[in-house]
Amino acid sequence: MKKHVNPIEPLTFRFADDGLVPNHPRWPMLVYPGAVQLPDDVDPAAIVEDIFAANGWGDSWRNGIYGFVHYHSRIHEVLGIARGAAEVRFGGDKGKVIEVKAGDVAVLPAGTGHQRLSASADLLVVGAYPPFGTYDLCRSPDQHAEALRTIPTVGRPDNDPILGGDGPLLKAWSEG
Repeated sequence: MKKHVNPIEPLTFRFADDGLVPNHPRWPMLVYPGAVQLPDDVDPAAIVEDIFAANGWGDSWRNGIYGFVHYHSRIHEVLGIARGAAEVRFGGDKGKVIEVKAGDVAVLPAGTGHQRLSASADLLVVGAYPPFGTYDLCRSPDQHAEALRTIPTVGRPDNDPILGGDGPLLKAWSEG
């Protein structure tokens, strides 16, 4: 699988709590543009799934990104774009709109808001999670206070979902 990975430094984004979406208080969202090379002769989602799994990120799924603002308060999430492109607002209503395309990967620490604003008809996203945490879907104001308590308790993964144990996520998400 390493032959399909471009070992690049990710872009980092930090978002403030906007009252609905807490975002993460310490750790940035990471975006790896063009992190995965997707040859035409294989299933691109399978390549992304295999890379994530090789680095300990599992429970993968294939779909898109919800068209409403949401976040996960008890687990981190990685989104790999296997096919197509989308405009996604990360960080909530006051966050940043980023165009993601096939081969891009976004790693969202617990609490990071995300919402698909538009997408190509062929958009296919692979999502996955580290081996700990509990999936939840938060999108209402009454979940905010509890999320502020749970988000900081979600530990740092042992591996970057793209670059493994030596990946930039480990430094960007330092415990200190």
